[in-house]
Amino acid sequence: MSIKLSQNAANADENALNDYQHVLFLLSENENEITPFTQSLRTKLNRTKKEYKDLGKSPITVDLPNGGLASYVVLNENLSPFQLHTLLRKATKQIQEEQPEKVAICVYGNEAARKVNACAAYYVLSVNAIDLPSRKKDNHKNNLNHIAIFGYKAEHDYGYLTARVAGNAICRQLTTTPPNELTPSIYRSKIIKLAKDYGWQHDEFDMQKLKELGAGAFVAVGQGSEPQDAAIVHLTYHPEDAKKNIAIVGKGICFDTGGHNLKPAKYMLGMHEDMNGSAVALGILLSATRMKLPIKIDCWLAIAQNHISPTAYKQNDVVTALNGMTIEIVHTDAEGRMVLADTLTLASRQKPDYIIDFATLTGSMITALGDRMSGVISNRPDLACKAVRAGGEAGERIVSFPYEDDFDSDLDSDIADIKQCTLEGGGDHIHAARFLGKFIENDIPWLHTDLSSANRKGGLGAIESDTNGFGVGFGIELLQKLSDL
Repeated sequence: MSIKLSQNAANADENALNDYQHVLFLLSENENEITPFTQSLRTKLNRTKKEYKDLGKSPITVDLPNGGLASYVVLNENLSPFQLHTLLRKATKQIQEEQPEKVAICVYGNEAARKVNACAAYYVLSVNAIDLPSRKKDNHKNNLNHIAIFGYKAEHDYGYLTARVAGNAICRQLTTTPPNELTPSIYRSKIIKLAKDYGWQHDEFDMQKLKELGAGAFVAVGQGSEPQDAAIVHLTYHPEDAKKNIAIVGKGICFDTGGHNLKPAKYMLGMHEDMNGSAVALGILLSATRMKLPIKIDCWLAIAQNHISPTAYKQNDVVTALNGMTIEIVHTDAEGRMVLADTLTLASRQKPDYIIDFATLTGSMITALGDRMSGVISNRPDLACKAVRAGGEAGERIVSFPYEDDFDSDLDSDIADIKQCTLEGGGDHIHAARFLGKFIENDIPWLHTDLSSANRKGGLGAIESDTNGFGVGFGIELLQKLSDL
């Protein structure tokens, strides 16, 4: 999707806005500031018994004299990025529902506020104009193709925001694709096309190659499917001016039945989105490529399905991972940490400066945080701190959890080197991180991201859809921080 952008440093007057059927007014807290259609706004406020200051919490829409629709919101300068995105999502909701082809954004306040608010509004409008997969017979949608900004003119064309939108879009589009249309084979084909389009190096470790390597943790999960089309896919973006090498790893379970420990129907519904971590990693890679970040990125995608069959792995099996560690299987629905284990070993053997993984991994992280934010766990406290800060600045909130070695005793096995998990629940998000950390070689600084906020009913932050692409914006922000950009 390509959106034309026009910028005007001068404030818009009513004549200039007559060409627009949809207008978004980003107001300052100064209610005496002169804006177009002030009387229409006052009339609506009086009719609904609201005051100007209420627009800082509850935006309202107004019918314009030309038959158009205007949305008014007051933006406080102390709003966090998440709060700003959330308020703008509310302000643009009715505009987006009318599927506009062009929208005018009118920005007010001081110069610093105009800069921040114009960028945020451009992002929120653009990212929510993305088409998501729909198989409805009468699915027709007008595409937003023009955004005009009045009251602020940047020295750039918002290319970095467009790159973030593109990354978020591919993440949500892949994640919401029906599972019969995104099997591991189909997914791998889509990735090959993306690699050709963006010039990424591409390599695959299919089931046969993984068996030969001794990657028994990944193979244990993949062996239950027919065809056995699971694979670890490796993509590389390597610009000539790369300053750092960062590996990003994504869990790509295209459908998760739970295996022999079969999920109830209530919890199996939606499990086609269990590949969201890999979609986040792809979205970050795509955004970084479009931004031309001077970072070498190795992207590792653990793509498989967790099916039940006569050949599926089962409780009390003992398998040997790529690093030689033996694993006692305790619960077949803990497949994510199995496929990630061998993938993290492969990633760490290339000795990148950092490894960041993304996965919809544990229910206990959702229990701990709900679905409004996601959790991280790291083997380096300073890396966890940078992640929290990056999430805040991106408008995707992150909370750090401990990585303490006394949790290891819960994973002691009588028959193998380590248990895959426990059946007691509790701090399973921490147990999962302690398990995964055993498979990272060369003491690489590593951050594990458990995407508890990947799906939230009614949207989250900037994003209107339930599946929100959380992690792409945070990941891009963190990459830049780790590379001192």
